[in-house]
Amino acid sequence: MDIFLQQLVNGLTLGSIYALVALGYTMVYGIMELINFAHGEVVMVGALVALTVIQALSGQGWPVPLAVLAGVLAAMVVCMVLGLVIERVAYRPLRRAPKLAPLITAIGLSIVLQQLAALIWGRGYLSFPAVLPPVSVAWGGVIITAIQGVIVALAGLIMAGLLVLVQKTALGRAMRATAQNPAVAQLMGVNTDRVIALTFVLGSALAAVAGVMVVAYYNVGNYTMGFMLGLKAFTAAVLGGIGNLPGAMLGGLLLGVVESLGAGYIGDLTGGFFGSNYKDVFAFMVLIGVLVFHPNGLLGSRAQEKV
Repeated sequence: MDIFLQQLVNGLTLGSIYALVALGYTMVYGIMELINFAHGEVVMVGALVALTVIQALSGQGWPVPLAVLAGVLAAMVVCMVLGLVIERVAYRPLRRAPKLAPLITAIGLSIVLQQLAALIWGRGYLSFPAVLPPVSVAWGGVIITAIQGVIVALAGLIMAGLLVLVQKTALGRAMRATAQNPAVAQLMGVNTDRVIALTFVLGSALAAVAGVMVVAYYNVGNYTMGFMLGLKAFTAAVLGGIGNLPGAMLGGLLLGVVESLGAGYIGDLTGGFFGSNYKDVFAFMVLIGVLVFHPNGLLGSRAQEKV
């Protein structure tokens, strides 16, 4: 039971990160019905930009918490600009093209961003400085670290804020109108081009925060880190119901829990046969199961509402 509870905590931490990345996928799909497979690389760029800024400022004597804050802000700015450029250059010209064209473009853009990152930051690993003291809370046999608490709390606040923005603000109403019917939204005075661009910008900002969380949790980052993370976040979005914001959040949390239980709890029961080396298998087994038995996702019954 202690192993189960510990892996549950680890899974919620990992799932919070997956949920933030999955929100970027589901927002873009809800607006454009486009799978932005380059989103994982935006996460990677945000993480590496933050690491670069943090290392540079820490070397100049800045306090580590202040350097981390500056790194997060710099990552958000860079990723927001990158998201805007991606939308303008790669996707806007293909809005009326066959669905296969933007999909191939997204995959190609992902490879391009990954190789550009390798040229800029190299193929090695960048280390993340210790931000929080190694403080942990023990409850029975479960240990919750400070970084886990911060990740879960911050992700929860961001997701709640995003829901409020979509449901209660003028921008959110414009996003929902564009998702339902772009042509009618334009007739009602909604600038759909601006709404789509802002959706990419907002999703990229979330990706930057998620990237910093990943490197803070694992203490390292490199140019390939966005590929598998992007695939898992896409899996989370499909699991919850692609195009549905609450579904993306639920899917991310569930995927993180399933992966952690599969790698830890089930791995222990099988004597290590299904251990951490097989953790990716469990995530994609879930994806296959959902696509076979419930293709619309867990909240697929409301998928027509999109964002």
